[in-house]
Amino acid sequence: MDKDLTIDILSSVQKPARYTGGEFGSIVKPAAETEVTIALAFPDVYEVGMSYLGFKILYHLLNKEQGVAAERVYAPWVDMEAKMRERGIPLRTLETDKALSECDFVGFTLQYELSYTNILNMLDLGGVPLMSADRGEDDPFVIVGGPCVYNPEPLADFFDFAIIGEGEEIMVELMDCYKAWKKAGKPGGRQGFLQEAVKLPGIYVPSFYAAEYNEDFTVAAVRPLADNVPATVQKRVVKDLNTVDFPTAPIVPFGEIVHDRIMLEVFRGCSRGCRFCHAGMVYRPVRERKPEVLKELARKLVDNTGYNEISLVSLSTADYSCLAPLIHDLIREFKEDKVSVSLPSLRIDSFSVDIAKEVQAVRKSGLTFAPEAGSQKMRDIINKGVTEDDLMNAVGAAFASGWSSVKLYFMIGLPGETDEDVLAIADLAKKVQYKYYEVAGKRGAKVTVSASSFVPKPYTAFQWFGQNDLETLRRKQFLLKDALKVKNITFQYHDAKTGIIEAVFARGDRRLGKALLLAWQKGARFDGWSDCFSFERWQEAMAEAGLDIDFYAARERGMEEVFPWEHIQPAVDRRFLRREWEKARAQQLTHDCRRGSCTGCGVCQKLGVDIIDWGRGEA
Repeated sequence: MDKDLTIDILSSVQKPARYTGGEFGSIVKPAAETEVTIALAFPDVYEVGMSYLGFKILYHLLNKEQGVAAERVYAPWVDMEAKMRERGIPLRTLETDKALSECDFVGFTLQYELSYTNILNMLDLGGVPLMSADRGEDDPFVIVGGPCVYNPEPLADFFDFAIIGEGEEIMVELMDCYKAWKKAGKPGGRQGFLQEAVKLPGIYVPSFYAAEYNEDFTVAAVRPLADNVPATVQKRVVKDLNTVDFPTAPIVPFGEIVHDRIMLEVFRGCSRGCRFCHAGMVYRPVRERKPEVLKELARKLVDNTGYNEISLVSLSTADYSCLAPLIHDLIREFKEDKVSVSLPSLRIDSFSVDIAKEVQAVRKSGLTFAPEAGSQKMRDIINKGVTEDDLMNAVGAAFASGWSSVKLYFMIGLPGETDEDVLAIADLAKKVQYKYYEVAGKRGAKVTVSASSFVPKPYTAFQWFGQNDLETLRRKQFLLKDALKVKNITFQYHDAKTGIIEAVFARGDRRLGKALLLAWQKGARFDGWSDCFSFERWQEAMAEAGLDIDFYAARERGMEEVFPWEHIQPAVDRRFLRREWEKARAQQLTHDCRRGSCTGCGVCQKLGVDIIDWGRGEA
């Protein structure tokens, strides 16, 4: 436990177990055996960060390396931050109480755009200069990675370099590079190490690039400043997940966390091609783990953690080619241990009541489906590839098997959406309710409708789309709210203002760094939490920085416009995305390349990586 965090402090804050460390499975390396220390920093509270699989994987892999100590640090909640600032207590790692300023690296995951102010706050609390330009020879290198790293430009002033793509291999290479540089006497200082690091494929050093702008405020280019710096940085990708280590003895927290269960990653990537989905594009191609590997991992995880639930995780778990036999085998093996198997939300067209029944034999819960849109027109625009009949067949089969509650996920504010399309969400929810009456002969089905506001993201077909403005989004929310005032239908939605700031940073450029700093100085932190978020604060910060929210969020981008992120490459071809944007406008579908011919996104060819689908007997 941090020696500065005395009992009187811990007893005066919410959830003190967030700050104590010492959990079962945590790894503490002696200083004498440590050549390099990296603080894996998650810019949200402990129970959110401890649920993130990416950190579990990196923690495990890095600590396996000789001389490398990977330690954890999370954003202190506002009550603890107040105590720390009041008493001058720095933010320290949970394993060995190192202040962030004492580490060699501080590595943040960019999981969500609204966590960016927490990154600044954590650096400040940890004694690390916020701006990379202000860091001296004894300061740590600040790294960023994760899904939002495909547009890291709004944070360009604050990090030293980024890991583009999957981290299992590149992080080990980076640690070896640092150890060699340190052993050689740190030639060239900070700049010398950055010059070495940039030679590794997948490393982006923003200070080695300059952004140029047009008179209309759009980006003209982001150019490298030296010949030895790559013009574009291509993502790193693990070609075969069966060859990389997966953590089988993860840390088991003292208190509850968001995903308090075993997380077993069955595959990476998704080729469904939903046009709104950022993850579906940047994590391509699909690479499955072998069922035998998954079963072996599951056995070790159950033995090492004591958890009573295994969650099979991926972007679209129902698409795992060996799902039914895998679930059957897992349930049979762990039934006596009272360990259940769970799936995330189910695709309507790949829903199997038999699988759902088997999954819930140990522990019964509601079912979740994601139609995403209420009308067929909108489902075709987003390339969802499912029909109303698919949904009715799925819920009908579920109701016939004893379920009486379902949750439906939708988005509002999608391209081409009219009020009729919004109201079609309510119609669909009512039809699901009536389906229960048809099947069960009685009323009483509970339907939860969750509608989020659509945020256009880089490297999707909708990256050109101008987001609905606040007034339009709110009007649509209230339109739907009024239409869903029906017994046993619950409607959930988020404040549309957070989605607008999310869109600003998702598709923004380097100039946003000034607004980010101003917002943090004005008190912004935990912007993803409704009780901490202030839209007015962001409006003030943007205005003081001379920036326009609508320019970033609500403006439709020109077809030939240069985007701020195009020097960071997940290998998805821009021409493919443009074709998908045009097909969306024409309400045309694109098939799943995993089940048919290549659709021309370019990823497999550019990266030299194959789709791995064990159900087809192919690798």
